Amino acid sequence: MLTVIVETADAGDRLPALLAALTSAAVEGLVREVLIAGGGPPELLAVLREETGAELADDLAGALRAARSDRLLILPAKIRLKPGWLEALATHLRSGGGDAMLVGEGGFFGGQAYGVLLGRAPAVALAHPDLKRLRGQLRRGAVRLA
Repeated sequence: MLTVIVETADAGDRLPALLAALTSAAVEGLVREVLIAGGGPPELLAVLREETGAELADDLAGALRAARSDRLLILPAKIRLKPGWLEALATHLRSGGGDAMLVGEGGFFGGQAYGVLLGRAPAVALAHPDLKRLRGQLRRGAVRLA
């Protein structure tokens, strides 16, 4: 089972939609816990925490330290998950899947948000973790999901 860390720094307004999408992964038994890192509107976070059971962390480094699973899926709040993302993730994990990049739907001007799936140890070892550095931790040939 995974710990999902959602980094809210750039798109806290998209957080409810992402947490709703992650609910299906929890129902499937893929997600153990969800941590929200980076803050957001306190009223919104209180409601989301109550409704989803997600925990809060001050920042990404704190969320990495608090994670209880050895495998982490770190997503930006702005990601729009593609149809079939859950099946692709489940298949990857059930086949013993290693590090991977979860690519979201394209944004304005073709920009795509992405998340990373990797082990907890290499993520925690970074002095100043962010998604770009975590993506750099992925081994060559890491799988692209969805």
